[in-house]
Amino acid sequence: MQILMFGWEFPPCISGGLGTACFGMTQALTGLGHSVVFVIPRWEGETSSGKVKLIAASQIPLPPADRDAPAAWQGLTLRAVQSSLRPYLNDSHYRSLLTGPSGDPLLAITGNYGADLISESIRYGKVAGIIAREHSFDIIHAHDWMTVFAGIEARKASGRPFVLHIHALEFDRSGENINQDIYDIERYGMEAADQVIAVSHYTKSTIVDRYGVDPAKVAVVHNAVRQSNWTPGDRIEKDPARKVVLFLGRITFQKGPDYFIEAAARVLQALPQVTFMMAGDGDMMPRMVKRVAELGIGGNFHFTGFLTGEAVEQAFADCDLYVMPSVSEPFGITPLEAMRCDVPVIISRQSGVSEILHHVLKVDFWDVAEMADKIIAVLRRPALTADMIERSREELQQIQWEGAAMKIREIYRSLFPPFRKEN
Repeated sequence: MQILMFGWEFPPCISGGLGTACFGMTQALTGLGHSVVFVIPRWEGETSSGKVKLIAASQIPLPPADRDAPAAWQGLTLRAVQSSLRPYLNDSHYRSLLTGPSGDPLLAITGNYGADLISESIRYGKVAGIIAREHSFDIIHAHDWMTVFAGIEARKASGRPFVLHIHALEFDRSGENINQDIYDIERYGMEAADQVIAVSHYTKSTIVDRYGVDPAKVAVVHNAVRQSNWTPGDRIEKDPARKVVLFLGRITFQKGPDYFIEAAARVLQALPQVTFMMAGDGDMMPRMVKRVAELGIGGNFHFTGFLTGEAVEQAFADCDLYVMPSVSEPFGITPLEAMRCDVPVIISRQSGVSEILHHVLKVDFWDVAEMADKIIAVLRRPALTADMIERSREELQQIQWEGAAMKIREIYRSLFPPFRKEN
């Protein structure tokens, strides 16, 4: 089966879990014998990765006739422009990236910019229609709201079935203070799609309850983790007197960095030698640095900034415990990556990954007292740590991308008649 897939990041150009998920997913789908054309907004690396062909929307010229987008639905008029998306932008961040200190454009493809981030997604959608007319494929698979218009335009051009894969929703990113336009695009995309895939039952519930989508239209396919060359023997020798607790993720409302810091302050009252590491970047970073200073724990706190590739692996190797205190986490791949490196894990109950992990410790994100108590328990009890690591190794054997890809394949087959009877 030939798959036309739209996303907005792909390794090595990644900013979060979506790129990691797309890589594992496409690798597993091609392993099943399928071919994938993966379209991203900007790409400066190789044009192929195994059976995955990569196309950068930024390199596709947009005919003048296609630049003006019609009203997507009543009451909303959007204009397409020739520029590019970047991962995890919000509208204010997008505006700040339009020009650098010297006044030079930073997002230039042709030098024309949209008034807002939604204009970027519309332009990407128009390019998707062009790409769809130039390629042969059986199914369209788009990821999250910024690719909604891409999926719809590709279906208009081809008539092929459209699958929308939801990794995160506006309610996850913003709580109750949602951007109404983005919510409307998410709802529009799910209504237009032939099938919706949610990364967890947690996310499916939000889709059904908040967006009014028929539950029969939403399939759940949990994310997974790629095999690693890591072995238990790779674990570095650590100083038992120097314990390191890691937070790794975007420093935003969704990821709960503020709760991690409050729990850290409590832990340090009992274990004053512990080091807390916060790896990542985001709009809450200045507030988090300020809060650490207010609590007087700066000597035990290390902000690394955004990490990628080997630096992420090194962060896991250096730590004794990984904590994911997310406020609303549709899935959460990083706990699986930590477990893969023999690191015990504490996760929030408000996460999709908690549905498939049974040998980690779980807390409510807001309960910093319980979070601190469980951090202390892991750091003080080597037997607990050893048991969590051993059981996690066994559990990870059942959480592989090959299994997720087989579920996705069955969804494809249900939508595309010629493949329904394939073995």
